[in-house]
Amino acid sequence: MKQSWRWPTAVIVLLVLGGATWLWIYERSPNSGLPYKDSFQIGSSEEWTAYGGTWRVARGAMRNESDERGAKLMTGSPWWRDYTVTTDVELLGQQGDAGVILRGSDEEQGVDSYTGYYVGLRSNDGFLIVGLADHGWLQLAGTPVPGGVLPFHWYRLRATVRGCRVSAVAVDSATGVTTSISVDEQSNCFARGRVGIRSHSSGGAWKNLSVTRIDAADLSPITERPGVEHLARIPYAIDEPVVNGPEGRSPGADGAVHGGQLRSTPAETIASLKLDRRSARTTVLRGTVVLTSPRLYVQDTTGGAEVIGHALPDLKLGDEVEVEGEVDLRAYSLTLRNAHVRLLWARAPLPPVSVTASQAATGVYDAMFIEVDGVLEHRSSAPDGSMQLDFTATGQSFRAIVNPGRNRASLRNLASQSKLRLLGVCVVDPGFTVNLYPFVLLVSSADDIEVLSGPPWWSARSLALLAFGLIIVFLLGLLLYIRVDHWRLQAVLDERERIAHEMHDSLAQSFVGIGFQLQAIGNGVVRDLPEVNRQLELATELVRHSHEEARRSLMTLRREFLQSEPLHIALEQFARHMVEHGAVDVQIDLSGEENGLSLALKDALFRIGQEAIANAIRHGSPTLISIRTEYSAAVVSMSIQDNGVGFEPASPVRGFGLQGMRKRAEGIAATLEVISSSGAGTLVLVTAPLPSHVPLARLARYIRFFRLRGSRDEQGNKRKNQYSYR
Repeated sequence: MKQSWRWPTAVIVLLVLGGATWLWIYERSPNSGLPYKDSFQIGSSEEWTAYGGTWRVARGAMRNESDERGAKLMTGSPWWRDYTVTTDVELLGQQGDAGVILRGSDEEQGVDSYTGYYVGLRSNDGFLIVGLADHGWLQLAGTPVPGGVLPFHWYRLRATVRGCRVSAVAVDSATGVTTSISVDEQSNCFARGRVGIRSHSSGGAWKNLSVTRIDAADLSPITERPGVEHLARIPYAIDEPVVNGPEGRSPGADGAVHGGQLRSTPAETIASLKLDRRSARTTVLRGTVVLTSPRLYVQDTTGGAEVIGHALPDLKLGDEVEVEGEVDLRAYSLTLRNAHVRLLWARAPLPPVSVTASQAATGVYDAMFIEVDGVLEHRSSAPDGSMQLDFTATGQSFRAIVNPGRNRASLRNLASQSKLRLLGVCVVDPGFTVNLYPFVLLVSSADDIEVLSGPPWWSARSLALLAFGLIIVFLLGLLLYIRVDHWRLQAVLDERERIAHEMHDSLAQSFVGIGFQLQAIGNGVVRDLPEVNRQLELATELVRHSHEEARRSLMTLRREFLQSEPLHIALEQFARHMVEHGAVDVQIDLSGEENGLSLALKDALFRIGQEAIANAIRHGSPTLISIRTEYSAAVVSMSIQDNGVGFEPASPVRGFGLQGMRKRAEGIAATLEVISSSGAGTLVLVTAPLPSHVPLARLARYIRFFRLRGSRDEQGNKRKNQYSYR
């Protein structure tokens, strides 16, 4: 039976170890997580990690609206080996490249700050390129794309890596013309890594991205056959963006993108439009795009304006545009309605204007790209899926509306009372402020939020957690104290039981031997010696009585004695054994029920009562001993009273009886009183708290320690009874 638990435990341990081993092996499998399909269509991209760039999901595509060199977005397992990446890609700039990363690792923010292969389309020279990055750049191969690589034009890009061979196919979405390339890299072959999307000196858009495991047929059409034009006939679904007529982007014969002729109407500044209070007129202004979603905002050197129109072109941050529309002027804001927008050229995004919340609340920076700091107070989700963040800064409140994009999890992890720095467009339009905030900051993505410092440790949540932790530590300490006290009591009981066994094996058996020898001597003594016979009978009786006393003492030392009998029954049995064959009457009075009385408390009370009964019989010569026990919800009381001769409290008392009773009462945080007078008997009263109240009682006793040890009472008067102990 002692080993019956070992087999189930061994089986459970083996199952846990086996499951952990299988999980460890599965996570490092080259096929773990494959095939993979992006969730850009539903606006989700939590599994992607950005290194630079301005990334957001719009119209089912992941867009980088920044011309930052080397911006990349990574996902997948670092243990992937041979796979194929297929995606639709579009360049959002006239100069630069965009494509996919294969077997990527060691990613950092910066130009070519990663290790892996890169397959992309470059508009500068119209090439499909394959390169290698090892925190530096090396182009392995390149081939021209017929007609060049057009910006704002969709291509289907399919890149495959197996072993040390990298192959790619690019298909023009409009003409179906196919371009392919293949490279064998034997000198510095990367074995495994993640996948990613990357753009360089240009924005980009990607959609329908998938990663599949490779098979033997994946490379043969590209590497073994020189003619691959037949791939252009393979049907696939790709959405071509709407071309916005002559005012939108349109590729010319040279493959460049032109925005059309500038209008002869002179452009006005935004500041001059705000000063001219005329309404219902049409104007032209030129500015830089500072926000594309949820509204289009442009900014010039004097201010910013909102642009509302039909069939607006597909713009990105930093584009220089010309806007013609109807002026709608309000108190602080300017809106151009029914607007027509033409792209002039692509540039890098404007840097933000650093202002305080109080300055932004004046309305001077309406529709401008600003940088502002604030302390996060509250976070909530809007019905349209955006995140609403409420801030305060030096007594000024404002709200930020954030398009979560791919970083919704990072927004959920923002802690209340954190100090944040936000980049966005300041608007005072009541449609956003709902007349509750002086201004609202429109933030394009979670990447434009920087955590400056976390919440202070003395916040309500931190204090609550600290209090909870202290309570847990206190409870653990109390549990440890209870266990230690239990172990101490167990050791005492074990020692007492050991002493009882030794006394039984030595003292009690010696009494039996002495009695037997006295009986043998008595049998050998002649009957005509009455004095000798009388002394032998007296000695035999003393030995028998001592043996009985030893047996009784051994019985009370055993733990089974108190475990099997209630306290009042144990005291009654002891008292009746003491007065056996005598003229002393024993009375028992019980009030309440003995429930939940610990063995330590019960033992201490029994020892105190035992000493009080023994003292009464030995020194008081009583005819009546009254034993009363009373149980209540918080305390247990025990009194031993006799009608003996008593004693004078002022007279010196020798012995250790009272001292031992006081020590036992102190050990259970009890109150002990000994009341006596000459000729009036003695009363011993003990009141002990139940176990749940013992710590509080002990604390009170420790607080009053020095006062209780003195010879004066709480009022400073000399005690009438020096044997009264509390």
